[in-house]
Amino acid sequence: MQAFQTIITRNKRPIDAGVISVTMIHAGEATNVIPERCELQGTVRTFTLEVLDLIERRMQQITAATGAAFEVQCEFSLPPQLPAHHQPPRRDRVRARRAARDAGRAQRAGPFEPTMGAEDFGYYLQEVPGCYFLIGNGDGSHREGGHGLGPCMLHNPSYDFNDELIPLGGSMWVRLVDAWFKQPRPARG
Repeated sequence: MQAFQTIITRNKRPIDAGVISVTMIHAGEATNVIPERCELQGTVRTFTLEVLDLIERRMQQITAATGAAFEVQCEFSLPPQLPAHHQPPRRDRVRARRAARDAGRAQRAGPFEPTMGAEDFGYYLQEVPGCYFLIGNGDGSHREGGHGLGPCMLHNPSYDFNDELIPLGGSMWVRLVDAWFKQPRPARG
C-alpha cells in the first residue's frame, strides 16, 4: 500500500491529478493464524486516461516486484475506472446557472472545484456535451438523531438525503429541458 503512494509522489507530474486509495483489506479469520491469503481493494481517480494508464502500469510493476521480494504469489487487476467529468462548454455552464437562479438558488449558483468523484455520468459526457452540477444536501439539520452531526456528504455512514431538495432538483431539470427546446436549431438542408 505504501509503495503504491510513491506512484503519486514520484511517477506522475505534480500538476497531473491522481489518487490511489486502498480502502479494503481482507486477510484471515483467526487471531492466532497467519493468513494464507490477503486481498487489497480500492479505487484510482484521475482526470486523464494517460495518468490512469501510468498508474495502472506502475501498480502492476510494484505488485509483481513486491511478490518477488517476499517470495509470494501476487495478482493485480484494475477494473475499468469511471471517466472523469470534464469542464462543460460555457453555454452549458451558463444554462445550468440560469436554471439554478430561476429555481431560487441564485445566491449559490456558481462554479465548483473539479471533483474526482466516481460517477458514471462521465460516460455520457464522452458521447454528448453536458454539464454536471450539484444542488447540495445542506448542513445536516434535516436529519433525525442517530445520523451523526455535520453536513451530509456522500459515501459516509451518516448520509441521509435531504428530501426538501426534491422540488429544487425537479425544478432545475424542468428549466434545463425548457431552455434546451427554446434554443435555436440549425437549419436542415
